[in-house]
Amino acid sequence: MSITHLTATEATALFESGELSPVELLTQTLARLDHAEPAINAVSEDLRESAYAAAKESEQRFRDGTARPLEGIPLILKDEQPIKGHLAQDGSLLLKGERADVTHPLVERIAAAGAVIHARATNPEFCCSSVTHSKLWGVTRNPHNTDITPGGSSGGSGAVLAAGSTLLATGSDIGGSIRIPSSFCGVVGFKPPFGRIPGLAPFNSDTYCADGPMGRSVADVARLQNVMAGAWPGDQASLRERLTLTAHPDALAGTRIALCLTLGDYELDPAVRANTLAVGEALRAAGATVDEVELPWTKHEIFELMWTHFGAIMGTSIEDTLHGDESRRELMMPYTRAFVDRAGSSLSYAEGLEGETRFYRPLGELLESYDALVCPTVASTDLAADAPADNIDEVFSTMLTMPFNIIGRVPVLAVPSGRASNGVPTGVQIVGRTYDDQTVFSIGAALEAELSLWTGADWWPSL
Repeated sequence: MSITHLTATEATALFESGELSPVELLTQTLARLDHAEPAINAVSEDLRESAYAAAKESEQRFRDGTARPLEGIPLILKDEQPIKGHLAQDGSLLLKGERADVTHPLVERIAAAGAVIHARATNPEFCCSSVTHSKLWGVTRNPHNTDITPGGSSGGSGAVLAAGSTLLATGSDIGGSIRIPSSFCGVVGFKPPFGRIPGLAPFNSDTYCADGPMGRSVADVARLQNVMAGAWPGDQASLRERLTLTAHPDALAGTRIALCLTLGDYELDPAVRANTLAVGEALRAAGATVDEVELPWTKHEIFELMWTHFGAIMGTSIEDTLHGDESRRELMMPYTRAFVDRAGSSLSYAEGLEGETRFYRPLGELLESYDALVCPTVASTDLAADAPADNIDEVFSTMLTMPFNIIGRVPVLAVPSGRASNGVPTGVQIVGRTYDDQTVFSIGAALEAELSLWTGADWWPSL
């Protein structure tokens, strides 16, 4: 295993034994980043000067016995998450040159836990697409196949993890934006339930939206999640309950899992179908009872609910950046204009909330009998890196993530399931009961141990 494709857990063990230092790991990680960037273009801001200072402090803390939970681990932040005084452009020419006047609480927590933040990762304009390209930063590509997208909107984060340009990364998810890149890039990502990680207005009050961790192992993602979670005085929605997640690959005897291939009427690429069925077999081998089930959802219903919701919050927040000047709309990406134009529906916001409750009921009833639901993450394997993505419904019709933003209080762990013939990974979502985060990590850890897909050196691209 290349040193730049270590897990954070492995790196910490090497730090503790004295076989590796945080400065040495940062140096090799940055060399890998510099090698990979011309091919993948996933970094929006370089922070290596402050990163070296942090790595030197981490070295001293290991010597002093005062190491913190993420001490010395290289980490890249999604650009959307602001750092006071740094550029806050969100991939848009409309915000070019603007700087943040606040630091996101998760950034503060990650830094306080000793992580070495060495860069920020690209996202599409206003995080409103499942591809990651913009007029501001250009096209971000998938390290497994540079013709293909790394997904979006946390596409830069997925790409740097797959490339070996970092050990941990952050993402955010309002329609699949952590889980889609996790699938395309073959990494692990977690969409926490609403309120688990504090956020900033207005999206801290949006039940569809969650910031979350991404990494190269289930244990790494649990470790980062433990640092990021917990109540914060600036966010009344942030939960006071503090979970300490574990990711032990225990046998799943007694665990009941519902396996749903299509979530109603999604159409799957044959590789996605085959790899999802293989996950079911791996879970059975780990001791779980796995039953194939169906859900009565339709894409028509999903789109009606999501566009009602986006029309009330995300769409209007993007419109606000125009400041009433319609001529500025030409600065937007075509997919952004399409998103804004599509946001809204014939339903009122209140009708949308009623519809979301009805939508949850079949899953709620299913999870009375099962501990978790497993389903594909993305139905396709060939979305181009530079795809216009301005046919918004067509793009969303291949993403099986949106139902679990409509139902925002369920935890969802995204893990790899295999590869397609073009080299692009596929993935599954492990969906838990509302606020039952630990179960999805227990299942994910057992699956990771049973499949052994992404724990070997041959999983990661050489570039």
